[in-house]
Amino acid sequence: MTEDQIESFLKGNTLRVYWHLLSKTEDPVGARETQRALGFSSPALAVYHLDKLADIGLVDKTNGEYRITRTVNVGVLKQFVKFGALMVPRHFFYATMFTSLLVFYLTQVTRLELLSAFGLLVASLAAAIMWYETYRNWKQKP
Repeated sequence: MTEDQIESFLKGNTLRVYWHLLSKTEDPVGARETQRALGFSSPALAVYHLDKLADIGLVDKTNGEYRITRTVNVGVLKQFVKFGALMVPRHFFYATMFTSLLVFYLTQVTRLELLSAFGLLVASLAAAIMWYETYRNWKQKP
């Protein structure tokens, strides 16, 4: 199945279930656990979405438990990087880099002149923009 076809399947609650499975790195996940974690009304709804993921080849079903077999970066998932069980917005790394540079620059500036004020302005704007983008990405997570 192509990534475009997978992207058409990964929407709404199915995307939320896939996101939940991504956060469970090596542990298999059952229907009841998924139902409770995502606040579904019944385990049958969780099974429906888990089976849908299994049908498109992203999840393996063994003895009623599901495990990720293939990770894809489609749709909103392109904006995140996986670190173990954490999914972090890509802009987070740029935001921390610009913030660190700003803090370093603030500790090194001895006199405020035109060039140093310009450097502070650029570093401040870059850090603010990256933190804003990180926040926007975080709000888009399933």
